[in-house]
Amino acid sequence: MSTFPTPRRGARLALAAAVTVAAALTGPVSYATSGSTAEAKPSPGAPGLGDPMFPLDGNGGYKVDRYLLDFDWQAPRTPFEATATIKATATQALSRFNLDFGGNTLHAVTVDGKAAGTARAGDELTVTPKSPLPKGRSFTVKVTYTADPTQVRHRDDAIEDYGWIPTPDGTVVYPQPNGARLIFPANDHPSQRAPITFRITTPKDLTAVANGKLVDKSAGPGDRVRWTYDSEQPLSTQLVQLAVGKFTLDDRTGPGGLPIRDVVPDALVEPTAKYRELTADHLAWLQERLGPYPFNRYGILVGDTDLGVALETQTLSLVPKADLLGTQVDAERNLVHELTHQWFGDSVALKSWSDLWVSEGHARFYERLYSQAHGGDSFEAAMKAAYKAHDQWRKDFGAPAEPTEPNLFKRMRYDGSALVLYALREHVGDAAFQKIERAWVTQYRGKAASTQDYVDLASRVTGQDLEGFLKPWLYGAKTPPMPGHPDWVVDPAT
Repeated sequence: MSTFPTPRRGARLALAAAVTVAAALTGPVSYATSGSTAEAKPSPGAPGLGDPMFPLDGNGGYKVDRYLLDFDWQAPRTPFEATATIKATATQALSRFNLDFGGNTLHAVTVDGKAAGTARAGDELTVTPKSPLPKGRSFTVKVTYTADPTQVRHRDDAIEDYGWIPTPDGTVVYPQPNGARLIFPANDHPSQRAPITFRITTPKDLTAVANGKLVDKSAGPGDRVRWTYDSEQPLSTQLVQLAVGKFTLDDRTGPGGLPIRDVVPDALVEPTAKYRELTADHLAWLQERLGPYPFNRYGILVGDTDLGVALETQTLSLVPKADLLGTQVDAERNLVHELTHQWFGDSVALKSWSDLWVSEGHARFYERLYSQAHGGDSFEAAMKAAYKAHDQWRKDFGAPAEPTEPNLFKRMRYDGSALVLYALREHVGDAAFQKIERAWVTQYRGKAASTQDYVDLASRVTGQDLEGFLKPWLYGAKTPPMPGHPDWVVDPAT
């Protein structure tokens, strides 16, 4: 997500975003073991993964293998019927398990075709199958519900509004950080990845799009069309994109024949074309530094909204129209930022929300590096300014790798985290830094990785123990000296 400023909406929907802590559940049912074999008794899966930022996000006891989402879209701001089919594998013997599911009207839940018991508390949907699920068992959960595309929540940081974001003739979605649960029941944590099949039925004059590849488009009764997309690769729920509207699909190719598909509201095709056509150049520039693009396709979804920030939804970045209607320098900063996330944050996912600095810091680092070479401000000057403010940011927003939940998407995770990478490059040299970067996106491609993983990898690649250097930058209360810049001064925090 980019926080480079664009025009903001005049009046924000101040909807309550507090997640209600799940009510205490009854203890596990006892099940007798057969014979003398001491098999694990079925017990409840954890209602959350214990993330320091959002303890109840994600769920324990199972792994999602695939989501299949069926949406019968009707009209803007109009509820519609939806079904989520979740194919999963039990990682423990389960007496019950949870899904993250906020709002929406629940109709029924089945497990392997049999009606299951349900209970809801806040964003937790507890599912009790008719029979316990043994460890290692594959199972299928089907949830039918009425989806409410007016659901929006609000944060007092760079995210602002998230969830369903309305457009004049449809919607886009902004699920970061944990708004996917407003769209479908999920294991909603960035470390939990699974492929998704989207089947979206719309009136014939509208187009539906989603992450990945269009695999089928078929006519249905009542002048309706069903659009089927396959994400192709697993993705985190915070990176889901699903949009409906009067769109033009602009298809072309990038470096090495990579398919590029932009999704553009009809009236914005020509006004945004000049900057959108720079994507191939951005891909080539980043591949020079980071290696091959990690997915099968890429593109930009132009949001006909007054949304203030862009989002790196996997293979189809959401970019507000304002980002593409200003100066080229400003547009390219945002475009390169979201594209960089396809390596950092999308391909290499976050193990916990405290690792956000790795994702946003890298996106800001390469955004500023590119901008400096293409008419933008000096990268060094921007880092010197960030260094000056760093102690204050540490006090106000937490150290780069030690955020608090209200300050998760504040300035420290952007320029403040890019500064950590700048300091590392100054410390080890540019050649060694480039080796670290390539090793990171190669070794952890398609996986979730942590701050400690980054520190350990940097140490291995350079052959020197970098923990003593990086930990004060990432966790310390005071900003360390900047290597190579003894004249740089930090303003005291007030």
